[in-house]
Amino acid sequence: MFRNVKELIQLTKEKNVSISEIMITQEIEVTGRTREDIFKQMEANLAVMEDAVQKGIEGVVSHSGLTGGDAVKLQAYLKSGKGLSGDVILDAVSKAVATNEVNAAMGTICATPTAGSAGVVPGTLFAVKEKLHPTKEQMVRFLFTSGAFGFVVANNASISGAAGGCQAEVGSASGMAAAAIVEMAGGTPEQCAEAMAIALKNVLGLVCDPVAGLVEVPCVKRNAMGAANAMVAADMALAGITSRIPCDEVIDAMYKIGQTMPTALRETGRGGLAATPTGKELEKKIFGGASAARGTQSAT
Repeated sequence: MFRNVKELIQLTKEKNVSISEIMITQEIEVTGRTREDIFKQMEANLAVMEDAVQKGIEGVVSHSGLTGGDAVKLQAYLKSGKGLSGDVILDAVSKAVATNEVNAAMGTICATPTAGSAGVVPGTLFAVKEKLHPTKEQMVRFLFTSGAFGFVVANNASISGAAGGCQAEVGSASGMAAAAIVEMAGGTPEQCAEAMAIALKNVLGLVCDPVAGLVEVPCVKRNAMGAANAMVAADMALAGITSRIPCDEVIDAMYKIGQTMPTALRETGRGGLAATPTGKELEKKIFGGASAARGTQSAT
């Protein structure tokens, strides 16, 4: 069983297998379940993700009215051929937004690693699918690879916005996705770790400041940026670029930053964008004087 990224990479070398295979093996050992059962469960997660992406692309609106329809706009913009960021990145962004719009509309999503950051992994997966044409098994393995890095973060730092800010949610999700993209694209386990480190470094210090305490603004658009960040970090790692700070140390730095972050910037909805004049007006419009209603959605 691995406890950190260094041990994870060492296991892949000793056994001459991929990160996804190490994660599958660990699940078998820890749960006592068969490989077939574990794969079946992850296939079910994949189906939930695909359904959420599709629903979001078709168009949903949240009960508060704060979010919805942006995935539709992005898909239309992508099809117009006017995009500047590249088709794969724009597709990943649109599908990340789609997933989180479904979450905001109280639809069913798969928390990866949390509901508030659930768009990054599926957004990138279903965008890269159009580029790499993976088998269903490779898509399932994408989720196991991302899960391996999420496992390390959850056990050595935090994946909770309340504990560590949005860096712990969208930041972790972005790193998880970047690592999984690298494996699917044929990169080495070492490159997966580099991608995770690069992606997470890019969002260190990112606060969690949900307007009106809802997982909508700025959460949905942060998933969009998390997806784009993951794609770029994966490309950098595949190009041979490395992180000067080892992945485990980046994760540790994220944890320490989260510990020193003011509580107003950790999911309480009392600081950052939530505390702006417009943020407060939106809260008043949605809840009136019932401030206790804030936080009815959970980022985790």
